[in-house]
Amino acid sequence: MLFHSTLRKELSRSFGATLVVLIAIVMTIILIRTLGLASRGSVNPSEVFLVMAYTVIGYMPTILSLSLFISIVGTLSRMYRDSEMVIWFSAGRGLADFISPLLRFAWPVLLLIAVLSLVGWPWANSQTQGMRDQYERRGDLDRVAPGQFQESAARNRVFYIDKDSPDATSASNVFISSLERNQQIITSAQSGKVETLMGGRYLVLSNGQRLERSFDSSDLKISEFGTYGARMGNDSPLPGESVAPKALSTLALMASPSLPNQGEVGWRVGMVLAAVNFVLLALVVSNVNPRVGRSGNLLFALFCFVIYFNLLNLGQSWVGNGRFSLPGFLVVLHGGMLVGMLLWIALRHNSWRRPRPRVATS
Repeated sequence: MLFHSTLRKELSRSFGATLVVLIAIVMTIILIRTLGLASRGSVNPSEVFLVMAYTVIGYMPTILSLSLFISIVGTLSRMYRDSEMVIWFSAGRGLADFISPLLRFAWPVLLLIAVLSLVGWPWANSQTQGMRDQYERRGDLDRVAPGQFQESAARNRVFYIDKDSPDATSASNVFISSLERNQQIITSAQSGKVETLMGGRYLVLSNGQRLERSFDSSDLKISEFGTYGARMGNDSPLPGESVAPKALSTLALMASPSLPNQGEVGWRVGMVLAAVNFVLLALVVSNVNPRVGRSGNLLFALFCFVIYFNLLNLGQSWVGNGRFSLPGFLVVLHGGMLVGMLLWIALRHNSWRRPRPRVATS
C-alpha cells in the first residue's frame, strides 16, 4: 500500500541516520567519562573500551527510544511543511490512520527496547560492576604507580615511590603512611624490593626510619632500620555484600520485591511502556504550521520527551522510597499518558471543534 510503504521508507532512513549520530555522541561522552575514571584509579586502564562498550549497551534503550521519537517527529514535521499531510487528509486519511504504519515500523525497535531494558541493562551493569570490583580487589603492590600517591584497597595505607625505579620489582625513595591498631605509622626508606618469602609477598625496605604515633597519647616513637620487611597482600574486604538493584536480573528483582527493587522494576517496565507512548507523543507534537519556523516545534517535542523521561526516573525514586506503589505509578504515569495521547489524536482525527456562527446572507 502506497500510504504505508512511503511512510515506513522515510522513517527508516531518518531512524538510521538519527541512531548513528546519537550513538556517536553517547560513545564520545562515555569515553571521556571512562578515561576520567581510569585516571582516578576506579577503572582498569586496559579495560576502558570494554567498560565503554558495556555502558553503551546499558544506555541503548534510551538511545533507541530517543532515535525513534526524533525520526517520527522529523518525518511528520517535514510532511506538514511540504503540505503532504494536507494531501493525505484530503484523500480521506485522518491522524488516527497514521498509528498503524507507525506501529508497524516501530514494533521491531520496541521489541529490541524491551529486551535491552529487561535483560541487556542488568547484564551490562553486572559486567561493569564486576570488572570494577575485581579491579578494586587488586593487591596494594599492584596499585602503586611511580610518582603518585596511591591509597590501598582497605583505605588504611598510602604509598609513594619514586619515578626512577630500576625494574618492576624494585623502587627507590619509598614512603608508606598507615593506620594500624589506633596508631599512625609512617615509614620511609631509600629503597625497596618485592620478594617472595614463606609463601607470601613482602616489601623489603632498606636504610630507612619508622615513626609511630598513638592517637590515645602524645607518645612518639622513632626507629631506624637497615632492613625492614612488610607483608603486602590483598587487604581489601570482599566488596558487594549487597549487589545494586540495577545489576540484578529482572527475575531476581521480582523474586525479592523490596522497595528499591520495585523501583528498578518500575524503571525497566516503564521504559518499554514509555517507548510505546513516545510513538503516539511524536504523532501528536509533530504538527507544524508551514508559516512558522521549525525550531519551535522541535524544541517543544524535545521538551516533552525530557519531561516524560525525567518523570520516569523520578518515579523510580518515589517507588524506591515507598511514596508510590509500583502498580499505581505505572497506571498513573504511563496509563495516563496513553489515554491522554489517544484522546488528543481522536479530537484531531475527528476535527471536534466548536461550531462557527453562521453569517446570514441576504
